[in-house]
Amino acid sequence: MDTTVPHTSAAASAAPAGPHVDQRLVVHGVSWKDYVVLRELLDSPGLRMTYFKGALELMTPSPLHERLKKTIARLIEVYALERDVPLYGYGSTTFRREARERGLEPDECYVVGAELRDAPEIALEVVLTSGGLDKLPVYAGIGVREVWFFEDGAFHLHELRGGEYEQIASSNLVPGLDFELVAGLARRADQHEAVKEFRDTLRLAR
Repeated sequence: MDTTVPHTSAAASAAPAGPHVDQRLVVHGVSWKDYVVLRELLDSPGLRMTYFKGALELMTPSPLHERLKKTIARLIEVYALERDVPLYGYGSTTFRREARERGLEPDECYVVGAELRDAPEIALEVVLTSGGLDKLPVYAGIGVREVWFFEDGAFHLHELRGGEYEQIASSNLVPGLDFELVAGLARRADQHEAVKEFRDTLRLAR
C-alpha cells in the first residue's frame, strides 16, 4: 500500500502484519490539509484513518476484525429491534473536527432516537492489535458520548463526562444490553447461529 504523505517530512512506524492481524501504519508530522487530501484520495471502505494533532494512523482491517465488528453490530441491532430501542446506524462514516485536529472512522456508530447531526452518540471499536493511536482523545474532541471497545474477547465501555472519558459498567444509551452475553456470542464461529440464539434469548426473557 502506498502511504506517501504529500508535502511532509513525516516519520513513520508500522505494526507487523499477519493473517489475523490488522495492518497499521502511523505517520507523524502530517498537516490537517494533507490528512484531508489523503482521506479523499484513498476513499476506500477497506482503509481506516485516524488523525490526531499531526499523527495519522492508516489501518487495513483483517477479515477477523471485520467479522467480529459485523457480528457485534448485528447483535446490537437485534437487541434494539427486540427491545424497541430507536437505534440508527451509520457504519464507518468519517467524522472530522478541524478546529481540534481530529478525524476518524469508527468500526460502527449509532445515534439513539434521532438522526445524525455532527457526531454519533455511540462508537464501536474492535481492537485486535496494539501500537496505534489512542482513539479516546480523538472521540472526545469529536464529542461521541459513549465508546465501546471490544478487546481480548470482552467489552470496555467509556462515557464522555466533562470532556474526558470514564469507564462504565453498562450503557446509559442502550440500557439493559448484556455486554458479557454479546461478547460470548461475538466469539462464536457461526455468525448466523449466534444472532439467532441472541434473538431467541431476548424473546424468551420478555
